[in-house]
Amino acid sequence: MKVHRIAVDGMGGDYAPAVVVDGAVQAANDFDLEIILVGQEQALKRELSRHKVIGGRLSIHHASQVIDMGESPVVAVKKKKDSSLAVAVDLLKDKQVDAVVSAGNTGAAVAASTLNLGLLPGIKRPGILISLPTLRGISLAMDVGANIDPTPEHLFQYALMADIYSRTIYKKRHPTIGLLNIGEEESKGTDVMKETYKLLRESTINFIGNIEGRDFFTGKCDCIVCDGFVGNVVLKVTEGIIENLTGLIQKELSKNYLAQIGAWLMKPALMSVRRETNYEEAGGAQLLGINGVVIISHGASSSWAIRNAIKKAAHVIESDVNGYIVNEVTQREKNRQANPLPKSEDVTKK
Repeated sequence: MKVHRIAVDGMGGDYAPAVVVDGAVQAANDFDLEIILVGQEQALKRELSRHKVIGGRLSIHHASQVIDMGESPVVAVKKKKDSSLAVAVDLLKDKQVDAVVSAGNTGAAVAASTLNLGLLPGIKRPGILISLPTLRGISLAMDVGANIDPTPEHLFQYALMADIYSRTIYKKRHPTIGLLNIGEEESKGTDVMKETYKLLRESTINFIGNIEGRDFFTGKCDCIVCDGFVGNVVLKVTEGIIENLTGLIQKELSKNYLAQIGAWLMKPALMSVRRETNYEEAGGAQLLGINGVVIISHGASSSWAIRNAIKKAAHVIESDVNGYIVNEVTQREKNRQANPLPKSEDVTKK
């Protein structure tokens, strides 16, 4: 069986390279993978000297430049050809590795992947897909940051890719799809949302209609479709709420001895909830629609999150999600050409 090779952006993230190297070492020791740390060689060697790695499973590929978190994505990708991110993506393009993991500048990861790898045949725009812990298990959401101004066709393809991902990765037989909107009624939302609703309703996808923001974490559907602007805002607001609620609870517990005893008794349940809702368990989000496997991790990722992102990359490679997407899109295009809509109804050409 082939051992997968995964390039890790060693300089990407708020706490790179220390945390990234730590996570890569954990992955190298825990899984049967080959990991290539890409970045400034001396800095990576310095961090690696603090760890023990099983022989032959981790190496360094030098890249002299670093794309900072606050840089303009497209400008940085075009100017910094020898950045750790750009070099990692080039390794994937040249088939020297099977996937890339980065906790660096998200926009730059999207730009570098799109420009250098290209899109899958038939796909119009890439999107970022994340897994969400809900009251009914794992749901998926796409897009959460790659495309802030999508067309109805883009959103339809996000639904299609999320559907395929849910079936191949999470083994759900006929995933339900919901369109995130300001109301459940078909007439609600912008023209883009209304046209998207029509496309989804008339397709063979298991579309349940519009869902509202309050349903994002209830598990009302298996896959949530939204534009990158709204999806990213929802995620950031959620992070803020969780962080502030945690702080408020800790503040109140410090005032009351009986409450502290109660919290101690509830600790197993609280730890279980923490594990289920912690983004670090998922490790990262996949950039879907590009011709390759790229996992984007949170900028503040811990070493555990980096380890899990590498694990996710290996799982995606084995599942061949991209192959299923290409087959599905190709077949739908053949069907469309065989049964074309009247021009007045061809809403995909918006």
